[in-house]
Amino acid sequence: MSRAALADWLERLSSFSPEEIELGLERVAAVHDRMGSPRSPVVLTVGGTNGKGSTVGYLVSLLQCGGYRAGAYTSPHLHVYNERVRIDDRLSSDDELVTAFERVEAARNDVPLTYFEYGTLAALAVFEAAGVDVSVLEVGLGGRLDAVNIVDADAAIVTNVSLDHCDWLGNTIPEIAFEKAGIYRGGRPAVYGDRQEAPETLLGHADSVGAEFIWAGRDYDWEDCGPDWSWYGRRRRLDRLPKPALAGEFQLANAAGALALLEAAGLDRALDVSTASKALLDVDLPARMQRVRNEREWVFDVAHNPAAAAALAETLQASRAEASETVAIIGMLNDKDVDSVVLHLCPAVDVWIAITPDSGRAVPAAELARRVSNLSDKPCMIADSAAAAVDYASSMSADDGRIIVTGSFFTVGPVQRALGLYSQSA
Repeated sequence: MSRAALADWLERLSSFSPEEIELGLERVAAVHDRMGSPRSPVVLTVGGTNGKGSTVGYLVSLLQCGGYRAGAYTSPHLHVYNERVRIDDRLSSDDELVTAFERVEAARNDVPLTYFEYGTLAALAVFEAAGVDVSVLEVGLGGRLDAVNIVDADAAIVTNVSLDHCDWLGNTIPEIAFEKAGIYRGGRPAVYGDRQEAPETLLGHADSVGAEFIWAGRDYDWEDCGPDWSWYGRRRRLDRLPKPALAGEFQLANAAGALALLEAAGLDRALDVSTASKALLDVDLPARMQRVRNEREWVFDVAHNPAAAAALAETLQASRAEASETVAIIGMLNDKDVDSVVLHLCPAVDVWIAITPDSGRAVPAAELARRVSNLSDKPCMIADSAAAAVDYASSMSADDGRIIVTGSFFTVGPVQRALGLYSQSA
């Protein structure tokens, strides 16, 4: 089938429900049952505020290097929908997706589904048809009422908890933690990947369902040894591991959490030093501190909440001496804490350019520029397209400067395409 056929399906999916986000499991669970409840032999679910995408990337690389066939379901995508459903190191094909969409539609009847719910069911069908050994499911939003939670995971991880999606999940850490803990299951491993004190609501939920709680810093840990690092699990210890290929000191926590989840799930073939070393170096995740040299240095990072912005700013500040100045192209969605994100980035940014992300939930560039200027006490240019932002940034940046692109998948993707870093024919 052609890409046009997949495009037609995606356009149709967008029309099924007027709501892009509609939390709740009753509808999607009913259709899942009608489909015969497709699932892989082993299911790992990844939730949390930040680090989900990186953790999924480590898990798939570790599983593949360990000889397992792995499927990964993530969202959103940067360029094409196929990125959301991967099998090992390849994107799902149009044929696989269209076949899965047809299976969902045949079971759906008149049940209304959102775009994400429909896509989740299709991903489960793709993995079942492909015969993967392990499917890794990234939570789209929250956990308890997210569509991926229709599957009882064999093991689950909440990477960390901070403020994000407050309109949907609550305005406090305890409220958000409770929603994210909803992916934990009784009698099954429930990893928490943050060494900081776990929120009481997360601990309480894990205890109430009888989950096997595994806590970073208590049940597993890691040590930065300079040129390499060590990981300590409940049954294994891996020494002299190479630093992960993904940039940022926080990536050790993400990689350590992935190793702990695999150990807890009994997927031991991925847990020796040689396998883990290869996997950590092989992992590749676009738009997470992704650096590209294209006449100038470009840094792409989809940071869209305060904690992610703080981590990005810390990484940029640590390498500030490498660049004469930093130009930022930023675009954000209206359900994000725009002001906090900008305030975290201010010390690392010299020049600002605002664009309107490619989303119905976008903050208009003019409004974003006003807020950035007020918060940073620096002017912020307005670009009416990703291509215009690229032109402005390139003309304003010195040869030894750097340009960061951040705030949303819906910002980074269009800028990368404007730079010619992605084409559909590639």
